[in-house]
Amino acid sequence: MSKRVVREKSTLETASTISASTALLDPPPAKDGTKTVSPSRKQRTHLPPSGVRSFAPHAHDEHASNRQAELFYLQKQIQLQTQMVFILEDGTRIQGVVEWYDRNSIKVRGKSRVLIYKSAIKYLYKAGEIGTAPEE
Repeated sequence: MSKRVVREKSTLETASTISASTALLDPPPAKDGTKTVSPSRKQRTHLPPSGVRSFAPHAHDEHASNRQAELFYLQKQIQLQTQMVFILEDGTRIQGVVEWYDRNSIKVRGKSRVLIYKSAIKYLYKAGEIGTAPEE
């Protein structure tokens, strides 16, 4: 007799777990008794979160020739290991050799190695070009 009781409990347990799992998959019935139908994949619309923004591709750069000239100049200075002087917007003076550059920054090796944002550079020149003329 105890075996029979155990069997009844196991069938009841499996029935309850099956009904619980189907309840998770199926939406609850509507209050008016009609069955709700979930939209198919094609009907679902995915709206991006309100904080997500898409950006347009970069517009054609009007100063492409200037950029090419800048890249050529910097590459030449790297190859020749020319001592350069960088005057920054805040008046800081940095002297050294250009190690490498990218679109937004230049790495300079001098007394120490410094990464300079191009936007922070007021102007630059070769060391010895300015101020070395004999005074009259």
